[in-house]
Amino acid sequence: MPETNNWKFELEQYIRQSEPTKTEKSKAWETAIGLQDVDGLKTSEYLLETAKEHIEGKIDIGVAQKRIQTYYEERTGREDAASDTKEADIVASRITELLGEQTFQFSPAEWQTIHKRLFEGVFDHAGMIRTYNITKKEWVLNGGTVFYASADSIKPTLAYDFDMEKQFSYAGLSEAAMVRNTCHYRVSGIVF
Repeated sequence: MPETNNWKFELEQYIRQSEPTKTEKSKAWETAIGLQDVDGLKTSEYLLETAKEHIEGKIDIGVAQKRIQTYYEERTGREDAASDTKEADIVASRITELLGEQTFQFSPAEWQTIHKRLFEGVFDHAGMIRTYNITKKEWVLNGGTVFYASADSIKPTLAYDFDMEKQFSYAGLSEAAMVRNTCHYRVSGIVF
């Protein structure tokens, strides 16, 4: 039984996470917007203004996300340029939120949960593993496609890939070598 005088020390190890710093928020937004851009999606000027307010500490990420959601709810039914930026804005704000959290479990279950958190309300299949085979033309490959895993093999392939990645050591590798390994990571052929 621990001494009663040590209670403060024992409780201090459970420190509640705080809001990320300005620099961390800025990097998270840059990453989130950049990931949307890589996928061919453009964010709105409204998102940029909201991101600036979040970075400056005028609003927290929850308020930023609510503003973005409201922005698009108010435009429902209207055909305008904003409809082209809705997915990018919503997902970018969710990526920013995830990057601001100091939690992560490297597992297929976590990957599936992240997919759900990012795309819930955007896609009906958010967080669900597909049950059919797909092919998709990729603009970054000039219309070419990648070979996606068979629907029947997604779960065992995920388990194998995550196990292999957990065993890989990045110690002593250059940044370029780390990127090369990540690019060869087999999970890239699995799409929910």
